[in-house]
Amino acid sequence: MMSQTIDLLKKELPVEEGRLPLNGDGAKTTGLVLVDLVNGFCTVGAGNLAPKVADKQISEMVEESARIARLFCEKKWPVFAFLDTHHPDIPEHPYPPHCILGTDEANLIPALQWLENDPSATLRRKDCIDGFLGSIDKHDGSNVFVDWVRNNDIKLLLVVGICTDICVLDFVSSALSARNRGFLSPLEDVVVYSRACATYDLPLHIAETLKDTIAHPQELMHHIGLYMAQGRGAKEISKPNLNYKALDNSVD
Repeated sequence: MMSQTIDLLKKELPVEEGRLPLNGDGAKTTGLVLVDLVNGFCTVGAGNLAPKVADKQISEMVEESARIARLFCEKKWPVFAFLDTHHPDIPEHPYPPHCILGTDEANLIPALQWLENDPSATLRRKDCIDGFLGSIDKHDGSNVFVDWVRNNDIKLLLVVGICTDICVLDFVSSALSARNRGFLSPLEDVVVYSRACATYDLPLHIAETLKDTIAHPQELMHHIGLYMAQGRGAKEISKPNLNYKALDNSVD
């Protein structure tokens, strides 16, 4: 029944996916944004919001995200990584405690720990769902993500990570709104790489046994996240054999 519902949803709410629009001459300067590839969301058994058992969608997201991050850094192209990180005394409702500062939950997954020492990568710990808001300095109002876009003359963002319908969607929506208001010049496009995104799975029969918890069917919510991002103005790609040679970071 659930698979039929998802098939119907995908038919009624289609997600248009194509190739990365960076082919040939005049390719746009591209920056890669990694959203919350931390143990607390990706590593089995690492915390309250980590998968309880091996999860195919999350595993594939981790593999593809690590692969494209390695490519960007080898080419010395800019990479920005958000790390969900929370103070133990400041809860993030409605979620249980997760990714607490100073614990391994808040650290990059093993496949990406090398980013900590890579000169092409900028890491930002955030204490909220939306990485754009989480990049604002609470003292002077500056935004390290906005500065990163401007300093690297980025015209296209390629976004990957977890969760498709939560942190990824919120960040993409804010980035597009900021672009529309002229706060993110010279940014032009935001592209979500669907194969390198994932969300968590909480079936209804399990959610009903938990207090103050709603169901979160993985495939359904992943698709809804992609559809909502598209509705905000993001472009999307899903090609398994992404033509990395097309990622020519020459400036328009």
